Amino acid sequence: MGKKKKRTVSEAEVEEKTEPELLGPKNEEEELVNGEPHKIQKHRKEKKKKKEKNENEAIEIPTVSIAVPGSIIDNAQSLELATRLAGQIARAATIFRIDEVVVFDNKSFPVEGLNTASNDISDEDESGAAFLIRILRYLETPQYLRKALFHWHNSLKFVGLLPPLDAPHHLRKHEWGPYREGVTLKERASNSVGSLVDVGLSKPVVVDQILEPGKRFTVVMGANRNLDTDLPHQVVSSSKPREEAGNYWGYRVRYAHNMSSVLKDCTYKGGYDHLIGTSEHGEIINSSDLTIPSFRHLLIAFGGLAGLEECVEEDNNLKGNNVRDVFHSYLNTCPSQGSRTIRTEEAIFISLQYFREPINRALFSKSTAP
Repeated sequence: MGKKKKRTVSEAEVEEKTEPELLGPKNEEEELVNGEPHKIQKHRKEKKKKKEKNENEAIEIPTVSIAVPGSIIDNAQSLELATRLAGQIARAATIFRIDEVVVFDNKSFPVEGLNTASNDISDEDESGAAFLIRILRYLETPQYLRKALFHWHNSLKFVGLLPPLDAPHHLRKHEWGPYREGVTLKERASNSVGSLVDVGLSKPVVVDQILEPGKRFTVVMGANRNLDTDLPHQVVSSSKPREEAGNYWGYRVRYAHNMSSVLKDCTYKGGYDHLIGTSEHGEIINSSDLTIPSFRHLLIAFGGLAGLEECVEEDNNLKGNNVRDVFHSYLNTCPSQGSRTIRTEEAIFISLQYFREPINRALFSKSTAP
Protein backbone atom coordinates (compact mmCIF):
# COMPACT_ATOMS: atom_id res chain seq x y z
CA MET A 1 0.00 0.00 0.00
CA GLY A 2 1.21 3.50 -0.83
CA LYS A 3 1.64 6.15 1.74
CA LYS A 4 -1.45 8.11 2.54
CA LYS A 5 -1.27 11.55 0.89
CA LYS A 6 -1.44 14.54 3.15
CA ARG A 7 -4.47 16.72 2.59
CA THR A 8 -3.48 20.16 1.29
CA VAL A 9 -5.24 23.20 2.59
CA SER A 10 -5.81 26.20 0.37
CA GLU A 11 -4.75 29.68 1.41
CA ALA A 12 -8.40 30.72 1.45
CA GLU A 13 -9.18 27.94 3.93
CA VAL A 14 -6.26 28.99 6.08
CA GLU A 15 -7.49 32.60 6.14
CA GLU A 16 -11.04 31.42 6.81
CA LYS A 17 -9.91 29.40 9.79
CA THR A 18 -7.27 31.68 11.22
CA GLU A 19 -9.34 34.89 11.17
CA PRO A 20 -11.82 33.71 13.84
CA GLU A 21 -9.00 32.16 15.81
CA LEU A 22 -7.02 35.41 15.83
CA LEU A 23 -9.87 37.85 16.15
CA GLY A 24 -12.87 35.84 17.34
CA PRO A 25 -14.37 35.96 20.82
CA LYS A 26 -12.46 34.20 23.55
CA ASN A 27 -15.71 33.37 25.28
CA GLU A 28 -19.42 33.37 24.54
CA GLU A 29 -19.94 36.63 26.43
CA GLU A 30 -18.05 38.76 23.88
CA GLU A 31 -20.31 41.23 22.07
CA LEU A 32 -21.71 40.21 18.67
CA VAL A 33 -22.55 42.76 15.96
CA ASN A 34 -24.81 41.61 13.09
CA GLY A 35 -24.17 38.03 14.15
CA GLU A 36 -20.35 38.45 14.00
CA PRO A 37 -17.80 39.12 16.69
CA HIS A 38 -17.19 42.88 16.94
CA LYS A 39 -13.45 42.52 16.36
CA ILE A 40 -13.96 40.66 13.07
CA GLN A 41 -16.35 43.30 11.77
CA LYS A 42 -13.94 46.07 12.74
CA HIS A 43 -11.06 44.25 11.06
CA ARG A 44 -13.05 43.87 7.84
CA LYS A 45 -14.00 47.55 7.83
CA GLU A 46 -10.34 48.53 8.22
CA LYS A 47 -9.36 46.23 5.33
CA LYS A 48 -12.10 47.72 3.16
CA LYS A 49 -10.99 51.29 3.92
CA LYS A 50 -7.38 50.41 3.17
CA LYS A 51 -8.39 48.81 -0.14
CA GLU A 52 -10.45 51.86 -1.15
CA LYS A 53 -7.56 54.17 -0.24
CA ASN A 54 -5.12 52.15 -2.36
CA GLU A 55 -7.57 52.16 -5.30
CA ASN A 56 -7.97 55.94 -5.10
CA GLU A 57 -4.22 56.41 -5.04
CA ALA A 58 -3.75 54.00 -7.94
CA ILE A 59 -6.08 55.84 -10.34
CA GLU A 60 -4.31 59.20 -10.04
CA ILE A 61 -2.79 59.61 -13.47
CA PRO A 62 -0.07 62.20 -14.17
CA THR A 63 -1.13 65.05 -16.46
CA VAL A 64 0.70 67.32 -18.88
CA SER A 65 -0.56 70.88 -19.49
CA ILE A 66 0.61 73.61 -21.86
CA ALA A 67 0.13 77.36 -21.38
CA VAL A 68 -0.27 79.47 -24.53
CA PRO A 69 -0.72 83.27 -24.79
CA GLY A 70 -3.92 84.45 -26.45
CA SER A 71 -1.98 87.39 -27.90
CA ILE A 72 -0.63 85.19 -30.70
CA ILE A 73 -4.08 85.40 -32.32
CA ASP A 74 -3.92 89.21 -32.35
CA ASN A 75 -0.90 89.04 -34.67
CA ALA A 76 -2.74 87.01 -37.32
CA GLN A 77 -3.47 89.07 -40.45
CA SER A 78 -6.92 87.63 -41.14
CA LEU A 79 -9.66 85.55 -39.54
CA GLU A 80 -8.75 82.60 -41.73
CA LEU A 81 -5.07 82.70 -40.71
CA ALA A 82 -6.07 83.06 -37.05
CA THR A 83 -8.29 79.99 -37.40
CA ARG A 84 -5.50 77.97 -39.00
CA LEU A 85 -3.13 79.01 -36.20
CA ALA A 86 -5.60 77.82 -33.55
CA GLY A 87 -6.03 74.58 -35.50
CA GLN A 88 -2.27 73.94 -35.38
CA ILE A 89 -2.28 74.28 -31.59
CA ALA A 90 -5.24 71.89 -31.29
CA ARG A 91 -3.48 69.36 -33.52
CA ALA A 92 -0.25 69.59 -31.50
CA ALA A 93 -2.13 69.15 -28.21
CA THR A 94 -3.88 66.05 -29.54
CA ILE A 95 -0.88 64.45 -31.22
CA PHE A 96 1.20 64.74 -28.04
CA ARG A 97 -1.67 63.70 -25.72
CA ILE A 98 -1.86 66.99 -23.81
CA ASP A 99 -4.42 66.92 -20.99
CA GLU A 100 -4.98 70.68 -20.58
CA VAL A 101 -4.43 73.81 -22.66
CA VAL A 102 -4.29 77.03 -20.61
CA VAL A 103 -4.88 80.17 -22.69
CA PHE A 104 -3.63 83.25 -20.86
CA ASP A 105 -3.84 87.04 -21.21
CA ASN A 106 -1.73 89.86 -19.83
CA LYS A 107 -4.55 91.47 -17.83
CA SER A 108 -4.94 92.59 -14.23
CA PHE A 109 -8.46 91.14 -13.96
CA PRO A 110 -10.09 88.07 -15.54
CA VAL A 111 -12.59 88.28 -18.40
CA GLU A 112 -15.97 86.94 -17.25
CA GLY A 113 -17.45 83.88 -18.93
CA LEU A 114 -14.35 82.36 -20.51
CA ASN A 115 -14.07 79.57 -17.94
CA THR A 116 -17.75 78.62 -17.99
CA ALA A 117 -19.00 75.47 -19.66
CA SER A 118 -21.15 77.51 -22.04
CA ASN A 119 -19.87 78.06 -25.57
CA ASP A 120 -22.45 80.74 -26.33
CA ILE A 121 -20.35 83.87 -25.79
CA SER A 122 -22.10 86.36 -28.09
CA ASP A 123 -19.35 88.95 -28.45
CA GLU A 124 -18.66 89.12 -32.19
CA ASP A 125 -15.49 91.18 -31.68
CA GLU A 126 -13.91 88.86 -29.13
CA SER A 127 -10.32 89.00 -27.87
CA GLY A 128 -7.54 86.76 -29.11
CA ALA A 129 -7.77 84.62 -25.97
CA ALA A 130 -11.56 84.19 -26.31
CA PHE A 131 -11.18 83.31 -30.01
CA LEU A 132 -8.47 80.71 -29.30
CA ILE A 133 -10.51 79.14 -26.50
CA ARG A 134 -13.58 78.86 -28.74
CA ILE A 135 -11.69 77.18 -31.60
CA LEU A 136 -9.82 74.80 -29.26
CA ARG A 137 -13.05 73.69 -27.57
CA TYR A 138 -14.87 73.34 -30.88
CA LEU A 139 -12.18 71.13 -32.40
CA GLU A 140 -11.88 68.95 -29.28
CA THR A 141 -15.64 68.24 -29.38
CA PRO A 142 -16.67 65.16 -31.43
CA GLN A 143 -18.21 66.22 -34.74
CA TYR A 144 -21.65 64.75 -33.99
CA LEU A 145 -22.00 66.93 -30.86
CA ARG A 146 -20.93 70.29 -32.27
CA LYS A 147 -24.31 71.39 -33.62
CA ALA A 148 -25.94 70.81 -30.23
CA LEU A 149 -23.16 72.38 -28.13
CA PHE A 150 -22.08 75.35 -30.26
CA HIS A 151 -24.27 78.14 -31.59
CA TRP A 152 -23.13 79.83 -34.78
CA HIS A 153 -20.49 82.48 -34.23
CA ASN A 154 -18.46 84.53 -36.68
CA SER A 155 -15.23 83.10 -35.20
CA LEU A 156 -16.25 79.67 -36.50
CA LYS A 157 -16.52 80.85 -40.11
CA PHE A 158 -13.39 79.02 -41.32
CA VAL A 159 -13.28 75.96 -39.03
CA GLY A 160 -14.43 73.80 -41.92
CA LEU A 161 -11.02 74.33 -43.54
CA LEU A 162 -9.16 72.76 -40.59
CA PRO A 163 -8.01 69.13 -40.56
CA PRO A 164 -9.90 67.03 -37.97
CA LEU A 165 -8.15 66.05 -34.74
CA ASP A 166 -9.24 62.42 -35.24
CA ALA A 167 -8.82 61.80 -31.49
CA PRO A 168 -9.85 58.44 -29.96
CA HIS A 169 -13.12 59.92 -28.62
CA HIS A 170 -14.08 61.21 -32.09
CA LEU A 171 -15.78 57.94 -33.06
CA ARG A 172 -17.59 57.50 -36.37
CA LYS A 173 -21.23 56.49 -36.55
CA HIS A 174 -20.38 52.89 -37.48
CA GLU A 175 -17.71 52.50 -34.77
CA TRP A 176 -18.35 50.97 -31.36
CA GLY A 177 -16.22 51.73 -28.34
CA PRO A 178 -16.41 51.07 -24.60
CA TYR A 179 -17.05 54.80 -24.07
CA ARG A 180 -18.65 57.54 -26.15
CA GLU A 181 -19.19 61.25 -25.64
CA GLY A 182 -22.80 62.33 -25.72
CA VAL A 183 -25.16 65.26 -25.21
CA THR A 184 -28.33 65.02 -23.13
CA LEU A 185 -31.66 65.53 -24.94
CA LYS A 186 -34.84 67.28 -23.80
CA GLU A 187 -36.92 64.18 -24.52
CA ARG A 188 -37.28 61.71 -21.67
CA ALA A 189 -36.95 57.95 -21.92
CA SER A 190 -40.40 56.35 -22.15
CA ASN A 191 -39.80 53.06 -20.36
CA SER A 192 -37.10 54.08 -17.91
CA VAL A 193 -36.37 56.65 -15.23
CA GLY A 194 -33.43 58.46 -16.72
CA SER A 195 -32.29 60.71 -19.57
CA LEU A 196 -31.82 60.20 -23.28
CA VAL A 197 -28.32 60.91 -24.59
CA ASP A 198 -27.25 61.36 -28.20
CA VAL A 199 -23.94 59.49 -28.52
CA GLY A 200 -23.67 59.77 -32.29
CA LEU A 201 -25.26 56.40 -33.13
CA SER A 202 -28.47 55.57 -35.03
CA LYS A 203 -30.57 56.23 -31.94
CA PRO A 204 -30.01 57.78 -28.50
CA VAL A 205 -29.26 55.68 -25.44
CA VAL A 206 -30.78 55.78 -21.96
CA VAL A 207 -28.61 56.65 -18.95
CA ASP A 208 -29.39 55.89 -15.32
CA GLN A 209 -29.65 59.53 -14.19
CA ILE A 210 -31.92 62.50 -14.82
CA LEU A 211 -29.59 65.10 -16.27
CA GLU A 212 -29.90 68.67 -17.49
CA PRO A 213 -30.53 68.80 -21.27
CA GLY A 214 -27.86 70.13 -23.62
CA LYS A 215 -24.87 69.06 -21.53
CA ARG A 216 -21.94 66.89 -22.57
CA PHE A 217 -21.20 63.64 -20.72
CA THR A 218 -19.07 60.50 -21.08
CA VAL A 219 -21.21 57.36 -21.36
CA VAL A 220 -20.18 53.75 -20.74
CA MET A 221 -21.33 51.76 -23.78
CA GLY A 222 -20.21 48.27 -22.72
CA ALA A 223 -20.02 45.29 -25.07
CA ASN A 224 -23.74 44.95 -25.85
CA ARG A 225 -24.35 46.70 -29.18
CA ASN A 226 -28.13 46.31 -29.05
CA LEU A 227 -29.52 49.84 -28.87
CA ASP A 228 -33.07 48.58 -28.41
CA THR A 229 -32.38 47.25 -24.92
CA ASP A 230 -34.03 48.99 -21.98
CA LEU A 231 -30.97 48.56 -19.79
CA PRO A 232 -29.66 52.02 -18.88
CA HIS A 233 -26.08 53.05 -19.49
CA GLN A 234 -23.84 54.68 -16.91
CA VAL A 235 -22.45 58.23 -16.98
CA VAL A 236 -18.84 58.53 -15.77
CA SER A 237 -16.11 61.13 -15.45
CA SER A 238 -14.34 62.09 -18.69
CA SER A 239 -11.11 60.83 -17.09
CA LYS A 240 -12.47 57.28 -16.79
CA PRO A 241 -11.46 56.08 -20.31
CA ARG A 242 -7.85 56.96 -19.55
CA GLU A 243 -7.92 55.55 -16.02
CA GLU A 244 -9.51 52.25 -17.06
CA ALA A 245 -8.17 51.66 -20.56
CA GLY A 246 -5.30 54.12 -21.02
CA ASN A 247 -7.15 55.89 -23.85
CA TYR A 248 -6.34 59.52 -24.56
CA TRP A 249 -9.66 61.36 -24.26
CA GLY A 250 -8.94 64.88 -25.44
CA TYR A 251 -7.84 68.04 -23.67
CA ARG A 252 -9.65 70.51 -21.44
CA VAL A 253 -9.31 74.27 -21.97
CA ARG A 254 -8.84 76.82 -19.18
CA TYR A 255 -8.57 80.61 -19.27
CA ALA A 256 -6.08 82.55 -17.13
CA HIS A 257 -5.97 86.37 -17.11
CA ASN A 258 -2.19 86.48 -16.57
CA MET A 259 0.84 84.29 -15.90
CA SER A 260 0.39 84.20 -12.13
CA SER A 261 -3.19 83.02 -12.69
CA VAL A 262 -1.84 80.20 -14.88
CA LEU A 263 0.24 78.98 -11.95
CA LYS A 264 -2.00 79.56 -8.92
CA ASP A 265 -5.46 78.79 -10.36
CA CYS A 266 -4.65 75.25 -11.43
CA THR A 267 -7.77 73.06 -11.26
CA TYR A 268 -5.85 69.89 -10.42
CA LYS A 269 -5.67 68.84 -6.78
CA GLY A 270 -2.39 70.05 -5.28
CA GLY A 271 -1.60 72.27 -8.31
CA TYR A 272 1.27 71.88 -10.76
CA ASP A 273 4.30 70.30 -9.10
CA HIS A 274 6.76 70.92 -11.94
CA LEU A 275 6.91 74.04 -14.13
CA ILE A 276 8.89 74.37 -17.36
CA GLY A 277 9.34 77.61 -19.29
CA THR A 278 10.54 77.70 -22.91
CA SER A 279 12.58 80.51 -24.44
CA GLU A 280 15.43 81.16 -26.85
CA HIS A 281 17.21 82.57 -23.79
CA GLY A 282 16.78 79.35 -21.83
CA GLU A 283 19.34 76.74 -20.88
CA ILE A 284 20.46 74.41 -23.66
CA ILE A 285 20.24 70.71 -22.77
CA ASN A 286 20.00 67.81 -25.19
CA SER A 287 16.67 66.02 -24.93
CA SER A 288 18.47 62.74 -24.21
CA ASP A 289 20.26 64.38 -21.26
CA LEU A 290 17.23 66.15 -19.78
CA THR A 291 15.85 64.69 -16.57
CA ILE A 292 12.31 65.62 -15.55
CA PRO A 293 11.54 64.54 -11.98
CA SER A 294 8.57 62.34 -11.20
CA PHE A 295 5.47 64.53 -11.34
CA ARG A 296 1.72 64.52 -10.81
CA HIS A 297 0.88 67.60 -12.88
CA LEU A 298 3.43 69.07 -15.30
CA LEU A 299 3.05 72.50 -16.94
CA ILE A 300 5.00 73.65 -20.02
CA ALA A 301 4.64 77.39 -20.75
CA PHE A 302 5.15 79.19 -24.06
CA GLY A 303 5.57 82.92 -24.59
CA GLY A 304 4.20 85.25 -27.22
CA LEU A 305 5.94 87.63 -29.59
CA ALA A 306 8.24 88.99 -26.84
CA GLY A 307 8.59 85.68 -24.99
CA LEU A 308 7.84 84.62 -21.44
CA GLU A 309 10.07 87.39 -20.12
CA GLU A 310 7.47 90.00 -21.09
CA CYS A 311 4.61 87.88 -19.71
CA VAL A 312 6.31 87.81 -16.31
CA GLU A 313 7.32 91.47 -16.42
CA GLU A 314 3.77 92.67 -17.20
CA ASP A 315 2.24 90.58 -14.40
CA ASN A 316 1.91 92.76 -11.28
CA ASN A 317 2.09 89.69 -9.07
CA LEU A 318 5.38 88.55 -10.62
CA LYS A 319 6.97 91.91 -11.46
CA GLY A 320 10.55 92.09 -10.20
CA ASN A 321 11.02 88.31 -10.33
CA ASN A 322 13.59 86.79 -12.61
CA VAL A 323 11.76 84.64 -15.13
CA ARG A 324 14.13 81.76 -14.29
CA ASP A 325 12.91 81.87 -10.68
CA VAL A 326 9.28 81.45 -11.73
CA PHE A 327 9.90 78.02 -13.34
CA HIS A 328 11.75 74.94 -12.15
CA SER A 329 13.37 74.66 -15.59
CA TYR A 330 13.85 77.34 -18.24
CA LEU A 331 14.93 75.74 -21.50
CA ASN A 332 15.80 76.48 -25.10
CA THR A 333 14.27 73.57 -27.02
CA CYS A 334 15.52 74.68 -30.44
CA PRO A 335 19.10 75.97 -30.22
CA SER A 336 21.05 77.10 -33.31
CA GLN A 337 17.87 78.10 -35.09
CA GLY A 338 18.21 79.28 -38.67
CA SER A 339 15.43 81.87 -38.42
CA ARG A 340 15.68 84.89 -36.14
CA THR A 341 12.24 84.03 -34.76
CA ILE A 342 10.28 80.88 -34.07
CA ARG A 343 6.54 81.37 -34.04
CA THR A 344 4.67 80.09 -30.97
CA GLU A 345 2.71 77.49 -32.92
CA GLU A 346 6.03 76.21 -34.32
CA ALA A 347 7.66 76.25 -30.88
CA ILE A 348 4.83 74.11 -29.48
CA PHE A 349 5.42 71.32 -32.01
CA ILE A 350 9.21 71.50 -31.63
CA SER A 351 9.11 71.58 -27.83
CA LEU A 352 6.55 68.83 -27.33
CA GLN A 353 8.64 66.51 -29.48
CA TYR A 354 11.73 67.58 -27.48
CA PHE A 355 9.99 66.79 -24.16
CA ARG A 356 8.41 63.53 -25.29
CA GLU A 357 11.18 61.13 -24.23
CA PRO A 358 12.08 62.96 -20.96
CA ILE A 359 8.39 62.88 -19.98
CA ASN A 360 8.14 59.17 -20.81
CA ARG A 361 11.22 58.47 -18.70
CA ALA A 362 9.72 60.40 -15.78
CA LEU A 363 6.43 58.49 -16.08
CA PHE A 364 8.26 55.16 -16.28
CA SER A 365 10.35 55.90 -13.20
CA LYS A 366 7.17 56.79 -11.30
CA SER A 367 5.39 53.61 -12.37
CA THR A 368 8.32 51.43 -11.25
CA ALA A 369 8.92 53.27 -7.97
CA PRO A 370 8.23 51.13 -4.84
